[in-house]
Amino acid sequence: MSIGNILLVEDNPDDELLTIRALKKNNIVNDIVVKHDGVEALDYLFGTEGVGSKLQHEMPQLILLDLKLPKLDGLEVLKRIRQEEQTRFIPIVILTTSNEQQDIIKSYEDGANSYIRKPVDFDQFVESVRQLGMYWLMLNEVPTLK
Repeated sequence: MSIGNILLVEDNPDDELLTIRALKKNNIVNDIVVKHDGVEALDYLFGTEGVGSKLQHEMPQLILLDLKLPKLDGLEVLKRIRQEEQTRFIPIVILTTSNEQQDIIKSYEDGANSYIRKPVDFDQFVESVRQLGMYWLMLNEVPTLK
């Protein structure tokens, strides 16, 4: 089995760097593809970015999705991912600073697999990412679509 990539959808450069550092600190070797807004993320997933519309890469093994994104917010991205057959089973972890109850409820209603609030403390964040990687990248199994 090949190691799939991780799609990180994050518009804040500091949070992007923090997440990548935490992944690497935990020896998560998956390639990390970063998209900075909801439109970029959907273009990447559905092959509409770049020349032509044919997908040039495999689907990610895991999506880390922020909610507060420019152009298209994370909840709308989540809905669209779950509507498409080729992406509906990809594990999606909401990784956000929002602790608003309506964001948590809406995320699960729209098909999120997990909701993690980014801790302010780096050591706590590293531990959260370690656990996230261990479960979603090593233990969890998803169906393979043909």
